[in-house]
Amino acid sequence: MKDRLIATQLTSRLENVPAVVLLGSRQVGKTTLARAIAEERGGMYLDLESPIDRAKLSDPEAYLSDCIGSLLVLDEIHRVPDLFPILRGRIDEGRRRGIRGGMYLLLGSASIELLDRSAESLAGRVSYLELHPLCLLEMGEITPEVTTTLWLRGGYPDSVLATTTESSHAWRMDFIRTYLEREVPQFAPRRSTEQMRQLWTMLAHLQGQVLNASMLARSIGVDFKTIQAYVNLLEQLLLIRVVQPWHVNIGKRLTKRPKVYIRDSGLLHALLGIRTYDELTGHPSIGSSWEGFVVQQLSAVGRGNVEISFYRTSAGAEVDVLLRFSDGEQWAIEVKRNSVPTPRRGFHEAIKDLTPQRSMVVYPGTQRYRIRENIEAIPLHDLLLEVAARF
Repeated sequence: MKDRLIATQLTSRLENVPAVVLLGSRQVGKTTLARAIAEERGGMYLDLESPIDRAKLSDPEAYLSDCIGSLLVLDEIHRVPDLFPILRGRIDEGRRRGIRGGMYLLLGSASIELLDRSAESLAGRVSYLELHPLCLLEMGEITPEVTTTLWLRGGYPDSVLATTTESSHAWRMDFIRTYLEREVPQFAPRRSTEQMRQLWTMLAHLQGQVLNASMLARSIGVDFKTIQAYVNLLEQLLLIRVVQPWHVNIGKRLTKRPKVYIRDSGLLHALLGIRTYDELTGHPSIGSSWEGFVVQQLSAVGRGNVEISFYRTSAGAEVDVLLRFSDGEQWAIEVKRNSVPTPRRGFHEAIKDLTPQRSMVVYPGTQRYRIRENIEAIPLHDLLLEVAARF
């Protein structure tokens, strides 16, 4: 099992909070991590998609009462929403017995919005964390080949660790089909899976662009509200990332619509029909693919502790990625695929507007150097280490 960056944070939360919800899309590694923690703590694991494990909860009050005092992992908790009120009662009972943390680890394959029963029933008793696909800092020894493989195949463990490129691609195609045939009908039974497939594919071709819901609606033949609902669902299933523009009162016309990325680069390439690295390097979407890869890596390393946005004015000033830390410090980042990265004129204009504490161009090289006095070229791995070091 790969060491996950979030493991220490998750363990700390379990020490201090009675219930922790670990979010993440399917096959991202939640079960593997949760089983390891349960084994370390002598806890129990139940898969709520298993008829055998669900049968153990035929009398949930009694079963959960018997488990008080040890960690209980409940996988795919959204399958049994009626458990949430009972969990609340058991947590309160545990508190009366002096148990303050580590009672329940709940795993879910959707965002808080789709797991709103936990937010309603466990308010004040639960903490949320998200497990991302594997990121570069979790891959062990970092080499250009490792970075390329992670970028091409994405971070889902079964994809990036597959024995062949073909088997990795096949796994991702199966993943996409399973989501369309199983997850979408579960969370949105009245939505068309074919329209969702069309939208997902179109968003892949528009990777990193400002969302134009009206154009997408015309292309698919649905109304504007339907597109919004589909985009929201893909976002809540943790499959796409909607990045909001940074708004600041500087007297300039700013872009107000968000940018949208397919989160995992491997899924992006599967949707685009890209199988090999040679096909990727010759594809017109290579630049936007690399930008989305960088955004996903920063999100995974930031672990919810950094705000990610972008900046764009009607006059052409632009920052691809704007990081804002909890202390207010801002880093302006331009993303380049070139081996000799040169920032655009719009980036220079943007940093004049924003006056960030640091300005840099992230690229896939290995050398770190100054482009100008206030702009640094930095390899992706170095940038990720610096972001991770702040938490």
